[in-house]
Amino acid sequence: MESHFQIDSLDKKILSMITKNARVPFLEVARECKVSGAAIHQRIQRLMNMGVIKGSEFIINPAKIGYHTCAFIGIFLKKASLFDKVAKMLEEIPEVVECHYTTGEYAMFVKIFAKSNEHLKRILHDKLQNIPGIASTETIISLDESFKRQLPIE
Repeated sequence: MESHFQIDSLDKKILSMITKNARVPFLEVARECKVSGAAIHQRIQRLMNMGVIKGSEFIINPAKIGYHTCAFIGIFLKKASLFDKVAKMLEEIPEVVECHYTTGEYAMFVKIFAKSNEHLKRILHDKLQNIPGIASTETIISLDESFKRQLPIE
């Protein structure tokens, strides 16, 4: 279990600003927080070193590059001890973008993007269901993503 890090009100204000816009200039954050640019840089570096900030990224819109089908797949394993081996093999499938070890009905839950329903069928049939250790899968196709967000900084 990860430990909870102590962050103060300045850290919270910085996190609130940069999670809304990861490309906001440090000097703009500094002006808003009424501290120096160097202080912001040091704070962000400290938050990164502590693992509070995991990085920044450009987010690609899957539909704009031809991936029109998003699906979630519940995976039943033959044995729970196979999780690590199955996860490593799932990581080799580029269309699988998330993999979670879960409680409940499924041992694993993955998110996948495909170009079409036909492409999804090929991935399921030719790749996913051929992974040793997977007993069966259940696929749920997403019709639309209503929202996606970061946790609020409180």
